[in-house]
Amino acid sequence: MAQVLEFKLPDLGEGLTEAEIVRWLVEVGDVVAIDQPVVEVETAKAMVEVPCPYGGVVTARFGEEGTELPVGAPLLTVAVGAPEGASGPAASPPSSSSPSSSGKGSGSGAESSGGSGNVLVGYGTGAPAARRRRIRPDRLDRAVAEAPVSGAPVVEAQVVEAPVAEVLVAEAPVSDGPVPVVSPLVRRLARQHDIDLRRLAGSGPDGLILRADVDRAIRAAEETAAATARAAQAPARPRAKPSTPSVPVAAAPNGVAAAAGAERIPLRGVRGAVADKLSRSRTEIPDATCWVDADATELMAVRAAMNAATGPSAGPKVSVLALLARICTAALARFPELNATVDTEAREIVRLPGVHLGFAAQTERGLVVPVVRDAHTRNVESIGAEIARLTELARTGKLSPAQLTGGTFTLNNYGVFGVDGSTPIINHPEAAMLGVGRIMPKPWVYQGELAVRQVVQLSLTFDHRVCDGGTAGGFLRYVADCVEQPAVLLRTL
Repeated sequence: MAQVLEFKLPDLGEGLTEAEIVRWLVEVGDVVAIDQPVVEVETAKAMVEVPCPYGGVVTARFGEEGTELPVGAPLLTVAVGAPEGASGPAASPPSSSSPSSSGKGSGSGAESSGGSGNVLVGYGTGAPAARRRRIRPDRLDRAVAEAPVSGAPVVEAQVVEAPVAEVLVAEAPVSDGPVPVVSPLVRRLARQHDIDLRRLAGSGPDGLILRADVDRAIRAAEETAAATARAAQAPARPRAKPSTPSVPVAAAPNGVAAAAGAERIPLRGVRGAVADKLSRSRTEIPDATCWVDADATELMAVRAAMNAATGPSAGPKVSVLALLARICTAALARFPELNATVDTEAREIVRLPGVHLGFAAQTERGLVVPVVRDAHTRNVESIGAEIARLTELARTGKLSPAQLTGGTFTLNNYGVFGVDGSTPIINHPEAAMLGVGRIMPKPWVYQGELAVRQVVQLSLTFDHRVCDGGTAGGFLRYVADCVEQPAVLLRTL
């Protein structure tokens, strides 16, 4: 008899707690192979195709496109045929309490049913499957007919599904022990809305408090506050005069009045992640900005000469961004104070040994910051090639979470938007960001005479906890010197 295995949304890594279903890649009744992508989801980091660790027939899907699911919520069920020739104890269904099961994983029973062994973080089997086996067509038809979720034994990991339609918030008895919360995002969300986590009953594994639990508590508090406000204002509300037309006003969930017909856009996915990160940066980092105008005429001439080279010295085209990135790595070698982060709990400045250079890229899904790993070990050509590769992945929405995290310094070329200057917000938890405006012809005093030169404005926003203005000014001045006299870089090549 076929077994129906439940596949839950796995831990996609990097502390992500939920994902939105963008597109289903399979239908109910489809035959799927082990490790075949079954759904495309959008996290706060990137678009991800989620592969299924089971091979068999899809008997049910959970959630429509556009639905946001927490990690551990059921994605789909797959009917898997019993191994051929199995009998006796060896043919018994795998137990959800076996060592391969965990509250975080989604692949319980995968070892005995041909699990993948890898797939994504947080699920999959620990040992490789013995062999793959095709299910005979007659068994597939029979499995689909007899497996409407409740008709066949469902093997599932010990993960408690978070209630979706529940509005009431379950309160847990107040305890002096540790609060069962893993995600920093959940803690911050509760702190911003004055939610006492000790009074919440978590719906996750072992009572773990999920973001959905905090969201329900926030909605309940807002509804209570709105009801109280309406009750208090009802007796004192003046009658509207018939001759005076009034503009209809709708009460927003947070009590802020909004005009009728106002559009509400949920802060989720990439936009929500950007909002959370920028808010945290503004809250935690005491930033300051300094800027300087630089004559980039010589830098543009050097780039033109590089790209015009022919013969053995010819190579791929060099971008201005690649040159500026190489200048940044040279400047950070001289001023390592800015390649750092602050450990607020330990009250320590952590200077980082390598430069992982992030660069801001605007895409249809919003602002993302891909990271060039080990930029301090790369030359201009290598940095340029990696920037081009990551930019193409960003445009197609195929950047992985690992390619969007771990940066130590960010280069922001806002000049592509046709602006000269900006005071950007630091990409938390980094300590600095270099901003580059547009390069355009301007009058400039050159060698004692007024001339038209290619001028750019450079700005450095830095965390004042890691250094003082002298260090930040020295870094920015060195970058400007390299822009005005590219030959300065020859000392560090």
